[in-house]
Amino acid sequence: MVVNFAHRGASGYYPENTMIAFEWAYKMGADGIETDVQMTKDGVLILFHDEMVNRTTDGVGFIKDYTYNELNKLDAGKWFSNEFIGIKIPSVEEVLSYFKNKETAINFEIKNSVIDYKEIEEKLIDVIVNYNMENRVILSSFNHVSMVKCKKINKNIKTALLVEEKLYCPENYVKTALADGIHPHYYSINKETIRNIKKEGLFINTYTVNDANYMRYFIQGGVDGIITNYPDKLKKVIEQS
Repeated sequence: MVVNFAHRGASGYYPENTMIAFEWAYKMGADGIETDVQMTKDGVLILFHDEMVNRTTDGVGFIKDYTYNELNKLDAGKWFSNEFIGIKIPSVEEVLSYFKNKETAINFEIKNSVIDYKEIEEKLIDVIVNYNMENRVILSSFNHVSMVKCKKINKNIKTALLVEEKLYCPENYVKTALADGIHPHYYSINKETIRNIKKEGLFINTYTVNDANYMRYFIQGGVDGIITNYPDKLKKVIEQS
């Protein structure tokens, strides 16, 4: 069965990377959520995609320059719709607490490709271990050095390399980074690529697939998971496949 990952929560319907988007992803039948981890000035791990708050809040500037309390004063919902005025940026602990007693998988993308957050890997892994959720988490990043570091810190947590371009023999490259799988953009792979990756005992979850025809193509192609903004749509396609 293909794993249905809600990209930044049910972000097609709700403001991305907010608790309401994660909660509705669960209600819509998503098997997992995908979300982005950054770190505040005072070392708190929060869930936010961009390095700057400008696009999805009423604030300005880099997350790294805000304390957690300062970030908490920003509105992370109004940009999407007036219906969501007052929604806050969640922390990693909030989402782990919400899903602790559910079966939902969590894919944390560590956003350390642009800004090198000091010891973000250690901090995130410590929180995951504290919640005893190592077996339900995948760590991913475009920073593949970071993924090697994560695997060396805790070999029990799965890692996946995020890639946007077509790679030559990606199955070989993934192994060099000690990763368990790969998260490629959907336009960078085909059924042959999927077969080659699966033959090597690696998993493949592709992003961000919002069109039902592409969903069907990748399900038929044998991917392990699909990351989408519309988990309800993907659920229907999976059920019909």
